[in-house]
Amino acid sequence: MAGMSPLFRRKTAPHERLVTLVRKPGCHLCDDAQAVVEKVSTDLGVPFELKDITQDQVLHDRYWEQIPVVLIDGEQHTFWRVNEERLRRALTD
Repeated sequence: MAGMSPLFRRKTAPHERLVTLVRKPGCHLCDDAQAVVEKVSTDLGVPFELKDITQDQVLHDRYWEQIPVVLIDGEQHTFWRVNEERLRRALTD
């Protein structure tokens, strides 16, 4: 639905969304991002998953210089620092 006019987009319920955090072990920014993703996802009932960039060559090639990276429904939402309110808005608007 990306790129579609907001007039024609169906609003997706939070529990139908998926947040993916692309991270690596030993990354303090990743730990901070995970805390925000877990809090917002739990509050809203949104499922989330963690992906280890060191275990996935495609993710490594695409996001190595941006980790941590947050994806919403497979689309990049943000990288490096995760803003709780911005993530919350993206999942509820």
